[in-house]
Amino acid sequence: MTKTQCHTCPAHCELDEGQIGACHARVNREGHVTAENYGRITGFALDPVEKKPFARWMGGSYLLSVGSYGCNLHCPFCQNDDISQVGADDVRWRSLSPEQLVEQALDLRNRGNIGIAYTYNEPLVGWAFVSDCAQLAHDAGLLNAVVSNGCIEPGLFAQLLPLFDAVNIDLKAFNEEFYRACGMPTGLDAIKTNIAAAAACPTCHVEVTTLFVGGMSSTDDVRAAGAWLAELDRSIPYHISQYHPAYRWDAPPAPNSTLRALIEELRGTLDTVVGGNMW
Repeated sequence: MTKTQCHTCPAHCELDEGQIGACHARVNREGHVTAENYGRITGFALDPVEKKPFARWMGGSYLLSVGSYGCNLHCPFCQNDDISQVGADDVRWRSLSPEQLVEQALDLRNRGNIGIAYTYNEPLVGWAFVSDCAQLAHDAGLLNAVVSNGCIEPGLFAQLLPLFDAVNIDLKAFNEEFYRACGMPTGLDAIKTNIAAAAACPTCHVEVTTLFVGGMSSTDDVRAAGAWLAELDRSIPYHISQYHPAYRWDAPPAPNSTLRALIEELRGTLDTVVGGNMW
C-alpha cells in the first residue's frame, strides 16, 4: 500500500490509509492528508491579549481564544499536554464551524473582544480550520492572532500570513539538539524563516517567546536567540517565560534571579524583553 506524505511541517510524516500523524491531528484519507481535528474545540475562553502573550499589541483588549488537540512537537516539559499530546479519543471536544466561531466572537464585542486567538494546542496542525475562520473573521471586521511553535513549512506559513494580524511564535531554543529532544529532528531553520517572514510582513505584528526549561535551556542559548532577533529587528518583543515542572519533566525551574539578570542583559540589544510565569 502506498503511503502519503504530509507536507504541513518538517516532520513530513508518511502515512498509510487511515493512519494519524505524530501530531495526533492529521490523517490520511484516500491519499489526502487532512486535519482530523477540524472544528474540534477543546478550549474556549475570552482572554486578555496580554495573556497570549502580547506585550506591544492591542493592550487592554480581549480575544476569544480557541484550541483543539494535537501538536507536532512532543516536548517532555509540555505545559498543555492534556490537549496537545493527545488525540480525539483522549480528550473531550465539541464541534464548532467557522461560521459559529465568528458569530460567537462577534457576540463578545460588548465585552471588549476584538477577534480570535488560535492557541492552547498547536493551532497550525489544523491550519485549514484556522484559515477558514480567519478569512470569515476578517470579513466581519475582527482580528486574528495565532500562538504557534512556528514549526510549519515556510511555504504554507507564507500563504497563511496575510490572514494573521498578530503572531507569537514559541522559539523553544536556538539549537537543533533541543528540538530533537522535542521530537523534531529538523525544524529550527523553518521556524527562523517563519519568524523572519512575520517580521517582514507589514500587516502582521510579531512577538517571540522562549520558555526557559530547567535542565534543558541555557542562558548562552537564549543570548544567541536574542542576538539573532536583534539582528532581524530589535523592536520584536521577546518574552522569557519561566517553566514549571509538567508532563514528563520534573527538573526544578531556574532561579528567578537568573532569569531576571538574563532579561536585563537582553534589554541591551532588544527594545522590549519581558518575563512571565515567575513566582
